[in-house]
Amino acid sequence: MWNSGALDLDTYLKKIGYEGERTPSPDTLRALHRGHVLGLRWSTIDAMLHHDVPLDLVSLQAKLVTGGRGGYCFEHVSLFAAVLEALGFEFFAVQGRVVMGSEKLLPTTHALLVVELDGRRWLCDVGFGASMLEPVELVPGAKGSEVEQDGWRYRLRERDDITPGAHGWELQQPAFGPETDRDGDGWTVRHNFTLTPQYPVDFRMSNHFVATSTHSPFSHRLYVQRVLPGTLHILDELTWTTTHPGGELPPLSRDLEPTEVPKVLAEIFEIEQSEEEAELLVARLAANAEASRANAEEASRANAEEASRAGA
Repeated sequence: MWNSGALDLDTYLKKIGYEGERTPSPDTLRALHRGHVLGLRWSTIDAMLHHDVPLDLVSLQAKLVTGGRGGYCFEHVSLFAAVLEALGFEFFAVQGRVVMGSEKLLPTTHALLVVELDGRRWLCDVGFGASMLEPVELVPGAKGSEVEQDGWRYRLRERDDITPGAHGWELQQPAFGPETDRDGDGWTVRHNFTLTPQYPVDFRMSNHFVATSTHSPFSHRLYVQRVLPGTLHILDELTWTTTHPGGELPPLSRDLEPTEVPKVLAEIFEIEQSEEEAELLVARLAANAEASRANAEEASRANAEEASRAGA
């Protein structure tokens, strides 16, 4: 189903630094997941610049494995699914809603895999960007499972009505403010999902929306993430932020000029670009920044006029 016959498994495993057994087991799954998250790159560059994100395995390998470039969840999960299929794992795909503490009902635009091993189920989330480093077990019941992975904490819980009328699961992370702490226990929902199986054709439909729709932030916004055992780098348009697990160190943010971005992508995020693509990205970022400034000035004028009328 996931076209694993077209996969160059040896090249993929070398890329992520995996040299272990090629048989389905929890240890193999953990090592593959960690190797994929740390070894491959995540970005929205193709969606932002080209509105075209192929999911065929030849394109994915050329981009993520041998090309040194970044992709987002539908690309990473499609590739990882082919790897698991080639190694004989039993699994199915699902789609989730990325909410990050919001109570708003959002579309299913996040791809994940659920792996079944020895009567247990494991959530694999290799395509989030700030992904968990290893799979987390789906433990039935309200308590669920809570893990810490190199300082990064996650909680996976079963829950009724994750959306109206739908039973499912929530992946949670430490809350980043009281406004995101729904239950008052220090956790916020990263994304939720049901266990309805999804297939490559479903991924293609959702991927098209994410890459092309004006309602998708990825179609017009640069977003790049790189997670490491003790550090998370995020580039959101021209803002580069570095955070660490545990909250002991405050986030460090820096505003970049558009011309600085290709160097940061290469040196911090280890993402390769052609000279032509780098020039196109710089131009697009500069245009976005100018549009944002113009919108802010227009909003400021409108507010000033309204205040003047109110005081008249």
